[in-house]
Amino acid sequence: MFATLKTLVTGANARAEEQIRDHFCIELIDQKIREAETSLKGAKYALAAQIQRERAETRQIDALEAKTADLVTRAKEALKAGREDLGQEAAQAIAAMENELTLRRETAQRLETRILQLRQSVETANRRIIDLKQGAIAARAAKKEQDIQKRLGAHVARETAFEEAETLVARVLQRDDPFEQSQILKEIDKGLDQSDMAERLSDAGFGATTRSTATDVLSRLKADT
Repeated sequence: MFATLKTLVTGANARAEEQIRDHFCIELIDQKIREAETSLKGAKYALAAQIQRERAETRQIDALEAKTADLVTRAKEALKAGREDLGQEAAQAIAAMENELTLRRETAQRLETRILQLRQSVETANRRIIDLKQGAIAARAAKKEQDIQKRLGAHVARETAFEEAETLVARVLQRDDPFEQSQILKEIDKGLDQSDMAERLSDAGFGATTRSTATDVLSRLKADT
C-alpha cells in the first residue's frame, strides 16, 4: 500500500510540475536563455585567456628565436677567431634555448588547437542562443494565441447561459394567452348556465336573431339605397 501511495504522490507531483512548467514556460525559456548567455560569456572569457596565452607564447618564441640566431652568429665568429672555449659555452646556451623553443612551440601548438576548439564552441553556442531567442519570440506569440483561444473557449463554454435564456424565452412565448383563456372560460360558463341558449337557437335559425350578422347589414344597406 505504501508503494501505491508513493506512486500516486510521485504522479501527482509530476503532473503539478508539468502544469507549472506549462504555465511559466515563457519565463523558463527566458531564464534558460540568460543561463546560456552566462555560459557563453564564460566561454568567451576562457577563449580570450587562451588567445592571450598563445600570443604571449608566440612573443616568447619570436624573442627566443631571435636570441638564438644572434648567439649562433656570435658563436661562429668566436670559433673563427679560435676561441673554442667561448664557442663551447655558446653551443651549450644555444642547445638550452633550442630545447626551450621546442617546448614553447609545443605549448603554442596545443594552445592553438584549444583556441580553435573553443572558438568553434563559442560560435556554436552563439548561434544556438540566436535560435533560442527567435524560438522564444515564436513561443511568446504561440502562448499569446493559446491564451486568447483559452479565453475564447471560456466564453464559448458560457454559451450554455445563452441557450438556457433562449429556452426560457421560448417557454414564455409558448405559454397560453391568459386573456384568451379567460374568454374561453366565460364561454364555458355560458354553456353551463344556459345563458347562451337564445344565441345558439338564433344561430340555428329558430326565432329572431340576437346578434347582427354581415348578411343582415348587407340587406339593410341595399334597402336604404
